[in-house]
Order: sequence, then structure tokens, then C-alpha cells
Amino acid sequence: MSRKNLCILIVSSFLFTNCEMVDYHPYDVHISGETNVNAQNIEQIESNCKGKTSIRFVAMGDSQRWYDETEDFVQAINQRDDIDFVIHGGDMSDFGMTNEFLMQRDIMNKLKVPYVVLIGNHDCLGTGEETYKAVFGATNFSFIAGNIKFICLNTNALEFDYSEPIPDFNFMEQELENRKEEFTKTVISMHAHPYADVFNNNVAKVFEHYVLQYPGIQFCTAAHDHGFGDIDFFEDGMHYIISDCMKHRSYIVFTITSDKYEYELVEF
Repeated sequence: MSRKNLCILIVSSFLFTNCEMVDYHPYDVHISGETNVNAQNIEQIESNCKGKTSIRFVAMGDSQRWYDETEDFVQAINQRDDIDFVIHGGDMSDFGMTNEFLMQRDIMNKLKVPYVVLIGNHDCLGTGEETYKAVFGATNFSFIAGNIKFICLNTNALEFDYSEPIPDFNFMEQELENRKEEFTKTVISMHAHPYADVFNNNVAKVFEHYVLQYPGIQFCTAAHDHGFGDIDFFEDGMHYIISDCMKHRSYIVFTITSDKYEYELVEF
């Protein structure tokens, strides 16, 4: 018997004979390690960026099955000293399994700058939404960096069979007023952009109407497509700038100053 087969036999015997072993189903929401990640990192982002008139952040997403590439992404960001924070555009998981979220969280936690994670459509599979909420927090959230408000939305309507208000227009209305004296510019981030396959395209134009109500709206960020894009879907001047998946080893650096914004697609 080969050494490999012997090891398999020993492990198999242990699994089936050790009655004290605790074995978790991959969809059990059994969370080990850090929870409520977004809220903790938002506190750090807001503190670090308080009073700043120029903000530079990174948008990336769809790291789901590309763990090595995400590790390399983290190393690439850590070699820079000009990034305020990172927005992960969603799809940390491929199948909504708990360990996928935990492994990706532990990789992203190696970043030297704070980060937030949006919920993607793959993150909604199985018990993924429950795990996402336990590890990262609410599926709609916002924060303010300098004088810029970032609205982060769940736009994965298809995964909920249109049984919930996604996008949540009540949340978007509330955020128009929430802390309105603290921001003069806005960025809206989501996983699935309008006219994507999982977006509720019956309300796409209504969604755009809400987007355009925000003070100093700059642009929207998205992911999901597994390819870079810069698209004015409604031909109204609002650009949806889409980050590629980690497989293709790129991220987008956005810089927002007092009078303009610009971005750079970076390969690593």
C-alpha cells in the first residue's frame, strides 16, 4: 500500500470511528474568528479620512474561487502607501458555504488598510446571506470618507426571487437625509449593475432616478461581469465602472479630489 493510500485509510478510520469529533455541514453558519467586519472597518475608514479633501480607494471583486490571486492582490495593495481603503464588490464565495467567507475574510484581513465587502449574487446561495450578515453585517450600508458618502447596496434581486425590495429604495431615500450635513459628494457601489442578469431590471430606470438625487454624485462602482467596464447605461452621464474578477489579476484605483475624479486600471 502506498504512503498516500495509507494516510487516506488512517484519516478515514479516524473520521468514522471518533465519536467525539464535531463535523460541521458546509452550510452550517458556524462562525469562527472576527465578525461584524464592515462596521469595525468603517469606523477606521471614517477616522482615517476625517477632514481629507482627496480620497483614494480601490475597487475589486469576485474573488470567490481565486484564493491565490486574492492573496497576491493583498500583497500588491500592501506595497502601496497611497490607498485609504478597499471596496470588495461582492462574490467572496462561489457556493455560499461558510468556510468560503471565512477563508476570504482571513485573506482580506491581511490588508494594511481597512476594507468593506458588499454582498454578491453567489454570496446569497444556500445559507450565504446569513453567513455574510454574521461575518460582515447588513447587506445595505453606508459610510463617509472625507466629504464623500459611499452608499453600498444589495442589488442581487434574482437570488431572492424578487420577494424582497432589492434594490431597497427606502434605504436609498433614508440615506439622502442621513448625515446630510457631513457630505457633499456621493459614490454608489453595488455588485450587479442595472441590466445585469440578476438585477431587477423592471425598476432599472427608477433606480437611476434615485442615484441621480444624491448630492455631488460622482460615479457608481460594480462587479459581477468578470471583466472591466466603464458604461453609461442610461446615456445620462452617470458612469458605472466595473471591476474585473480576481482571476484576471486587476483592480481599479479611484482618486476623488475637490474638483474631479479619475481612475486607473492596475494589473498585478
